[in-house]
Amino acid sequence: MEGHIIKHPKVADCAVIPVDDEAAGEYPKAFVVLNHGIKPSTEVEDELKKWVADHKAHYKRLQGGVEFTDVIPKNASGKILRRMLRDKEREKRRRAGAKL
Repeated sequence: MEGHIIKHPKVADCAVIPVDDEAAGEYPKAFVVLNHGIKPSTEVEDELKKWVADHKAHYKRLQGGVEFTDVIPKNASGKILRRMLRDKEREKRRRAGAKL
């Protein structure tokens, strides 16, 4: 997934993690670093979702969403630290509270 998203002309770097969903189990969510000069917006988010939807299977669509960030956490050898992103997402959802 990351390899495909990075090919988009507005994307500098990205990471994809699974986020929990009660109905489907898990959905992919992308954390994206945009190229210099590109501002995060709903239009860019929709463009990235369409980019993935047009080229990947339906279960790989970014139904978990797209979150723009300044940097993707990586270790010294350059491997993405997905655990940090998953922890950040869990904390964000916990703070949002339970859905009724």
